[in-house]
Amino acid sequence: MNPSLIKYRGRLAALSPEARRRLLDRTGTSDARVAQRTADIIARVRRNGDRALREMAREFDRAELQSLEVPRSVCEEALASLEPKLKDALARAARNIAKAHAAQKPQATEVETEPGIIVGRRPDPLGRVGVYAPGGRAVYPSSVLMGVVPAKVAGVGEVIVCSPPGPDGKPSAGVLAAAALAGADRVFALGGAGAVAALAYGTESVPRVDRIVGPGNAYVAAAKLQVVEAVAIDAPAGPSEILVVADGSADPEAVAREMLAQAEHDPDACCVTVTVGDVLAKAVASAVERAAARAKRQEIVTQALSERGAVLSVDSLEEAWPFVAEFAPEHLLIATTSPQADLPKARNAGTVFVGQYASVAYGDYMTGANHVLPTAGLARAYSGLSVLDFYRWTTWQRVTRDAAARLADDVGLLADSEGLFAHADAARGWRKS
Repeated sequence: MNPSLIKYRGRLAALSPEARRRLLDRTGTSDARVAQRTADIIARVRRNGDRALREMAREFDRAELQSLEVPRSVCEEALASLEPKLKDALARAARNIAKAHAAQKPQATEVETEPGIIVGRRPDPLGRVGVYAPGGRAVYPSSVLMGVVPAKVAGVGEVIVCSPPGPDGKPSAGVLAAAALAGADRVFALGGAGAVAALAYGTESVPRVDRIVGPGNAYVAAAKLQVVEAVAIDAPAGPSEILVVADGSADPEAVAREMLAQAEHDPDACCVTVTVGDVLAKAVASAVERAAARAKRQEIVTQALSERGAVLSVDSLEEAWPFVAEFAPEHLLIATTSPQADLPKARNAGTVFVGQYASVAYGDYMTGANHVLPTAGLARAYSGLSVLDFYRWTTWQRVTRDAAARLADDVGLLADSEGLFAHADAARGWRKS
């Protein structure tokens, strides 16, 4: 057993200010080289369009692209060639995602603020969205479902998937199969910051979209932030993270499995457990170390736990919840005696898993909830991807003649006070003589 494997051990209240700051501040330092290289890539795409995309596929992906777009028939072939049980599992996940997100569809509203004054708001599906699907080391067909299915449920006019090409000039078969299953309208063999730029600004082949969603590497994340003047994006995302809150009812081995599941994502993943009592903390730490020793992605797991792993103890659950709100984790697992009763106390989480049986892995793939979530504490203000991300709202107002007359003097008075005299004239024009 390596006692130094987990970076932070001991009492939560005894954490040094530096250790607490490091756990809470997961944004990291801005990499100026990534930002500048990303800006250069975006500029190339805006300047040279498809030609730049082909050149970058050659440079970064070692792929020669005859066509940027993947024919629909190729996606359908990928779906048909999937092993039947895997295909059934993807289909089950897609059904659950569709069902969960359909229940979240927003409704139009209207209210009469005063007699004759009606204010309304209606949700309008976006015209076109882009879903980014990682390739290379991280290939996640499940993320394709998480982006495409809610967009289709919302009624988006056109859903476009971009994913990096392999040496054969096509994205991974899993991504293509998921795109076909989810009902993506078009698929492009494009990756990285170049794909984001193409979706944001458009090229000869790639149409401009209204919103870009989906996870990606540091260059994808940087590109999404750099194109926000041209296109909406989902929440900025970084390395995976989990916070487990556990009391004496929790199985230490189960908690360890959840820690390892997030640690294997990325060397920069942040995995924290807060336990009630020192005895459980020691049991969890031991279980984590045993699991790490036999992990298949051991190098990644070890680095994540040794840099940002923590098993901390508190005297009571009441001491844990303020830390949860401050930490604002991507994934929060409540492994307590009464998890449903504790749920209202949990603030600021991308998604909450209620009870130790609700493994984060189930949410990643099959429950129907979305796994595209805010990280690095951004759950304080951002929510996970949902059907709501694929609408814009149109607000409208109707005023009757009598109501206009009643509004005229007060609106004119307010406009005069702000020096907007034409506004005042427009309002007073409907006064009754």
